[in-house]
Amino acid sequence: MFVFMIVLFVVGYTFIALEHPLKINKSATALLLAVFLWVCAAIGGEGVLVSTDSLRDYMMSNPGSGYLDWLVHSKLIHALGEVSEIIFFLLGAMTIVELIDTQGGFKIITDKIQTTNKVKLLWVISILTFFMSAVLDNLTTSIVMVALLRKLICEQKDRWFYASMVIIAANAGGAWSPIGDVTTIMLWVAGKVSALNIIEMTFIASAMSLIIPLVVLSFMMKGNVKRPQIKQGTEVAASCAPWQSVLFLCMGVGALLFVPVFKTITHLPPYLGMLGGLGVLWVTSEIVHRKDKHEVRSKYSISTIITKIDVPSILFFLGILIAVNALASVGHLGLLSAKLDTINLAEPEKYYLINVIIGILSSIVDNVPLVAGAMGMYSFEMDHYFWEMLAYCAGTGGSILIIGSAAGVAVMGMEKIDFIWYLKKISWIAVIGYFAGALTFIGEKTIRTYFASEHHAPKVEVNLTKDGIKDYLTQNTFYIVQSDEEQNIFDSTSVQFTAFHQHQGLTLNSFQTRNDSLVLFSNESNLVLTDYVVNNDVVDTIAEVMFGGQHLLVTQSGMVYFVSEAGPIPLERR
Repeated sequence: MFVFMIVLFVVGYTFIALEHPLKINKSATALLLAVFLWVCAAIGGEGVLVSTDSLRDYMMSNPGSGYLDWLVHSKLIHALGEVSEIIFFLLGAMTIVELIDTQGGFKIITDKIQTTNKVKLLWVISILTFFMSAVLDNLTTSIVMVALLRKLICEQKDRWFYASMVIIAANAGGAWSPIGDVTTIMLWVAGKVSALNIIEMTFIASAMSLIIPLVVLSFMMKGNVKRPQIKQGTEVAASCAPWQSVLFLCMGVGALLFVPVFKTITHLPPYLGMLGGLGVLWVTSEIVHRKDKHEVRSKYSISTIITKIDVPSILFFLGILIAVNALASVGHLGLLSAKLDTINLAEPEKYYLINVIIGILSSIVDNVPLVAGAMGMYSFEMDHYFWEMLAYCAGTGGSILIIGSAAGVAVMGMEKIDFIWYLKKISWIAVIGYFAGALTFIGEKTIRTYFASEHHAPKVEVNLTKDGIKDYLTQNTFYIVQSDEEQNIFDSTSVQFTAFHQHQGLTLNSFQTRNDSLVLFSNESNLVLTDYVVNNDVVDTIAEVMFGGQHLLVTQSGMVYFVSEAGPIPLERR
């Protein structure tokens, strides 16, 4: 059953990709795929699970419960909760955008964009999307920009190219902002990255992943776009005053911008902020149009506007995310993440490659469980290069396929873009941009590391006399660090040297963590009356030292070693 679920997912994915030749709506396929995968998980029973830890914990917390209770009341309900957050967020954002559009708000912006040159317009739209996505998020930005494109470009095939660049730009913009994409939010909230550092370390790479596709498409696109014909004397012109358009544009954009602020202040899910903004706009619309005729009030009513929402696209979202959650619940995605860690390469090449692969995989399956799996596997410190590159790769890799990101799925539904068309026309450009950004990140990190170590690291020079060595040892703290990444075990021992008159000694603080949990801590101190001996007769730059009964080697450059039967043990000074 475990393998059958993989086969079923691949078959369903193929049907989605061949939506137009098969003439079967992708939303129907996604919903069926989700149901079949969860049925397989139910039929497969406990034996289909990669790990039974979660099941065992649930059964211990809920005596008398069984496998199906755990699957339905823990996993399925949890998956539905996560997906519902996205669905309600999407519903709120799309309704707000439709409300702004109905009130003529976007016409204010499109009137300011005068150019019809395809290349100039491509750069304007892409750069605007890139920075908007960092402030809002890639999903909301994509919805807003597609609404703008409909006012700027008449021909559908031309609009598909621009909408595709909106996907690439929105994902690139979301990758370098701590609030621009759900995966960067996950890393930020979990303390894996800090806000300013993720901006500094991924901005150039993210920009490169957009600039390269822009340059490529600039050579392919020629001529001017055709603007949509605007009918004069329409109901909008007659009943919607300019001040109303400005009001709803400002309030609508303000509501979208307020969502990350709402989340930061209240720590509540973003969809609540989005629905709150929709509620405010709804009330405002009712007040503004309360004296209009019934026909006009009906036109601007939310109950009318919401009928314009592309419900099949939302159902596609629901189906594909629930389907991926079935694979995550059984353990397919966790197993995939674990397999990646077995790549036999040295650091940092190993982790660079793992991140690149995660980015590519995120164009096929949801990047959230992939990132969650990586966060559970590794215990690197905050702002480690692994987390920084993971934010970039997971954010931008989804652009490779149109259904590889929330932004792509939303645009696909709104513009009815064909999966195969995107695969032929855009995917190869997105791949070039993705790898260009990844190489940019690696190159930038290498340069930064070189200059940090060679030019900015404070130079240490120890005076190899008795007093000089004693001052150096007693005024600094040294560490012995060991880790077993396969077992996720981390050992660290701090060493402090102490001298008091004729007494010398050490203070050792040791701790061990497993899976980020402290499992062992010990403290040892000694102070003994013993001779303090320094011998540097053999080599001018190395001194042999007896301190507190410990045999040490101290170099002029500041390195300290414990001398043991197994060989010298280096101490790191921090």
